[in-house]
Amino acid sequence: MDDAEITMWGIHSADDRMFLDKNVIAIGWEEMGDLSKVGAGSRDDFKALYRRTYPDKKPGAAPAVAGMLRRFVYEMTVGDYVVFPSKADRMVNIGRITGGYEYHPDNGYIYSNIRTVEWLAKIPRIEFSQGALSEISSLLTLFRIKQYGKEFIARLHGEAPTYDDEETIAASAEAIQENTKDFILKTLSRELKGYDLEPFVANLLNAMGYRTKVMPHGGDSGKDIIAYKDELPPRILVQVKSIDGDIPERMLQALKGTMREGDYGLFVTLSNYTKNAQKYLDINPIIRGINGDELAGLILKYYSQLGEKYQDLIPLKMVYVPVVNSENE
Repeated sequence: MDDAEITMWGIHSADDRMFLDKNVIAIGWEEMGDLSKVGAGSRDDFKALYRRTYPDKKPGAAPAVAGMLRRFVYEMTVGDYVVFPSKADRMVNIGRITGGYEYHPDNGYIYSNIRTVEWLAKIPRIEFSQGALSEISSLLTLFRIKQYGKEFIARLHGEAPTYDDEETIAASAEAIQENTKDFILKTLSRELKGYDLEPFVANLLNAMGYRTKVMPHGGDSGKDIIAYKDELPPRILVQVKSIDGDIPERMLQALKGTMREGDYGLFVTLSNYTKNAQKYLDINPIIRGINGDELAGLILKYYSQLGEKYQDLIPLKMVYVPVVNSENE
């Protein structure tokens, strides 16, 4: 079979035994009923049913769930490959889909939406590259495997593909960090719009060792936070913006206009800076600009010292990831 003809899916389960003993793959959201009867089967139909069935769930979850359910019912086809990492035995199970979507609400298992599968191979996780393992560690229940499909097919046929494991380890570690940064910035953008972002930035500066005072809204010529490293000057005037677009030069100029001799400026945004704004920062080193990526990096670095309120807002768990030793380090 030509590589271009291969379609491969990854799937996760809370019931390894159902998948392996019954030769099926399955997906949840049982309360939505028979998914083959969802309107015209469009993504919008699935989103609407999800929202009706789970009115207390966050609206933002509907598109992702709708996409997975529609893929399971309509986009998966007989002959597609499927990769299922079983947690109990730390194996990677590779199979081929043999049947269409079926709804069995009284099958005695936790999942009602199923497809039959022929399992072709059970391979230890340690035989795969770190990059392949990272791809099947998706946060989604059901997803397309695109980058490392050839490696899974090669392993299925008993071949040992060559790869640079150090390179895939580094890429996987970087991907984990970037995904975490995305999660942080999305959460801040969603939960701390406008003025609510200011006390968060003040708390982060406290975690970094600064003394801060959040200024009254609209009452101090645009200065959102005043910070000091210790009891003595210099004073740092902090401007915080949670707007979606890039920060223009005029906003930096406005911050500089509030600064007295000896002051330093700090501009914090969830987005980035326009080219002219970046040039302005380059020629005015007394103002430091922090963009979204840098802000997320600081949050990761000082996360353990953030207030409990903000740790609850951005729930993170410390994990260890492999790193590649470098002769230059």
